[in-house]
Amino acid sequence: MTPHDDGAPVPVTATHLARMLQFGDSMFPIGGFSFSGGLESAIQKGVVTDVASLREFTRTAVEQAARGDGIAIVCAHRAALAGDVGELLRIDSRVHARKLSGETRAMSTKMGRKFTELGAHVTSAATMQDWRARVLSGATPGCYPVALAIHFAAQGLSARDAFVVHQYGVAATILGAALRLMRISHVDTQSLLFQLNADVDTPYATAAHATLDDMAGFAPLADILAAVHVKAHVRLFMN
Repeated sequence: MTPHDDGAPVPVTATHLARMLQFGDSMFPIGGFSFSGGLESAIQKGVVTDVASLREFTRTAVEQAARGDGIAIVCAHRAALAGDVGELLRIDSRVHARKLSGETRAMSTKMGRKFTELGAHVTSAATMQDWRARVLSGATPGCYPVALAIHFAAQGLSARDAFVVHQYGVAATILGAALRLMRISHVDTQSLLFQLNADVDTPYATAAHATLDDMAGFAPLADILAAVHVKAHVRLFMN
């Protein structure tokens, strides 16, 4: 048994675990491998030079995600369960508006749209079909955190499941990019991933008690690096 978002225990079936693994897999084909989460610029500018600085860079990204997109995921999951499309549209707009750089917005919408398309095709869930139609019509940006929340709600997966998958993905994306950008081993990146996921319950508890107005993501260096990346002459990643 695991606590549901309202505190009530709900059964965790093997199917639920399988669905979480499938749609939370870092290799799920929504284009995440094309992004570095700002790491490429961080390495080019000497902000990240070794395992220690990579750990701190990734930790900052994970913490920023929890305070921003993580809160949006919990709010969107509740709205999806309630069938409140108007609230989902409002959340999606707020998430999009909080992406200060064009590359960050592109990352969220490209991954979100692809996740929406795949989710609607694979599951045929009515809520995903409806969301896909709204995204394709241009009625809403289609950011990844909202798409993830809607899909997990449709699959009977909890907001906590969606939050954990999202946070894991943020770290895995950056560490996967590190393997292609710097001299680091798989042992190092897996050790870092293990460390960064050690206390995911705490940020989830914070997000679960937050409101949409609490969304924040103050990390000016990350925004500066994203701006630098736009004008970079050599780029392996899209952001």
